[in-house]
Amino acid sequence: MLCPFCQADDSKVLDSRQTENKMAIRRRRECGLCRRRFTTYEKYEEISLMVVKKDRRREPFSQSKLMAGLMKACEKRPIPASRLEEAAITIERDMRDAYEWEIPSQAIGEAVMEHLFQIDEIAYIRFASVYRQFTDIQKFMEELNDLLRKKNE
Repeated sequence: MLCPFCQADDSKVLDSRQTENKMAIRRRRECGLCRRRFTTYEKYEEISLMVVKKDRRREPFSQSKLMAGLMKACEKRPIPASRLEEAAITIERDMRDAYEWEIPSQAIGEAVMEHLFQIDEIAYIRFASVYRQFTDIQKFMEELNDLLRKKNE
């Protein structure tokens, strides 16, 4: 590891520990030449996931886009942002576990609906109405009846 101060390539690790989120290792190092200390982080390289859209186009998975969809569904609802962030992280982790490289957009939509069903029924219906592209009141009523049936189970 090159020293950021003198560019020497002789450094030793003084201390290693996991970061709080356990997604990286923090290392304190000391340069063998100038004796100055610096910190490095080691983390795994994430595989870039691609989302396969209905029309078979592909685009990179975006957690910010996922978060925006959750926030839009929950707009003006008494739901803390931290709850939505947890849902987005869980959905992304589940997608990474279930799919190696490419995720069908339908899988993400269904996962979002599952989480919103647990978080807030109104947000669930809002998202479902856009995601399922209700074309008439009958389709909307069917979704509401499904929601009531699930709630009573």
